[in-house]
Amino acid sequence: MEEEGDPPSKDQISLQSVEQEERIYMDCNATTPLEPAVIEAITEALQDAWGNPSSNYPPGTKAKNIINQARENIAKMVGGRADDIILMSGGTEANNFVFHTAIKYFWDTWGKSGLNGGKTGHLNAEGVLPHIISSNVEHDSIKLTADNLQKEKRAEVTFVPVSKVTGRVEVDDVLAAIRPTTCLISIMLANNETGVLMPISKICRRVRALTECRLEPRILLHTDAAQAIGKVQVNTQELGVDYLTIVGHKFYAPRIGALYVRGPGSTSPVFPMFFGGGQERNFRPGTENTPMIAGLGKAAELVNRNLDQYEAHLRATRDYLEERLEAVFGKEKVHFNSHFKGTQILPNTCNVSFLGPKLQGRMVLSRCRRLLASVGAACHSDRGDRPSHILLSCGIPPTVAANALRLSVGRGTSRQDVDRAVEDLREAVLQLEGGC
Repeated sequence: MEEEGDPPSKDQISLQSVEQEERIYMDCNATTPLEPAVIEAITEALQDAWGNPSSNYPPGTKAKNIINQARENIAKMVGGRADDIILMSGGTEANNFVFHTAIKYFWDTWGKSGLNGGKTGHLNAEGVLPHIISSNVEHDSIKLTADNLQKEKRAEVTFVPVSKVTGRVEVDDVLAAIRPTTCLISIMLANNETGVLMPISKICRRVRALTECRLEPRILLHTDAAQAIGKVQVNTQELGVDYLTIVGHKFYAPRIGALYVRGPGSTSPVFPMFFGGGQERNFRPGTENTPMIAGLGKAAELVNRNLDQYEAHLRATRDYLEERLEAVFGKEKVHFNSHFKGTQILPNTCNVSFLGPKLQGRMVLSRCRRLLASVGAACHSDRGDRPSHILLSCGIPPTVAANALRLSVGRGTSRQDVDRAVEDLREAVLQLEGGC
């Protein structure tokens, strides 16, 4: 008899290996595995660039060179300059950084605006407060940051609802929400559950045209591009944003991130959240995490080189997945929650519901033997069988939203994977409907 804690036997290891090989991963909007080249870059940095990047001896110089090259690759990926990139721990920090900067900037410039004195600004019982506009389908690192600012009476926030027809934020609704005290508009570039691409370039263009004669505080423009990078072209110059959030683990890099800032400290304001040793030009001090930065830079280099190929593969695979779902289940049995007429979506995202009273998304996944997927955002996994508020906001009926699965394919997803995943789903649905 095996005792608890004994190492697994050869037979167990063999069985585990077979089971692991059979797994089909379709949750790339939650996170992606590291590319082999990224692992190699991280490993090399761990071995050879262990020195402090602020030191002048060889291991430190190598670390500094790796960081500089990574910054160049990241900047190229989003159409910016190396000086526009501030390296951070991830997307949550970057998003919080932007909100922190916007509030500080508002109070730094409010006295120069000609709007102070309590006569023109939007008032509450406490007096004038900075105003922020966002959408009602943002990631929690945006939503909860905004909620907390409101709770602490440090800002007022308008969450513009997405259209139930298009699934996206409409430009006119954003413009209608602008006040004299508006200091920040933060709208995601692509939604993590539906894959809907937001009209960021149109929003930025219209906002700048509307406020071109406005004195400070000007309206700062930010987009969280976590889901879009590595799947579609992301160019900050075309988008017209002041800030753009970059999240490594969504495009085969490690869990680290960066923030694009258009001319940090000159064109666009920057107010650091931390204070320390002066790294990142004092914008984000702290000794740099060289290995993870190396991985982020290598992943960006791969996107720069191969984006067209990646996008074409993702789109073809996702389209094949939807074709197979319709062929196997029938059009009357499936509802694609990510399909909105006239709206562009990410090439890899399929949000689908199987219609039926016993087919809640979590129940379907629990019966799958191979498929690894989710019912929505990974950060909402504790919400049980409650329908996604994202889907409800987009006009999906509650009974349909409760049955939703988010299938997000990746660079390595093959047609064979799709066939096996659809078969897995077919068996799961049959079990649930048969009461097995």
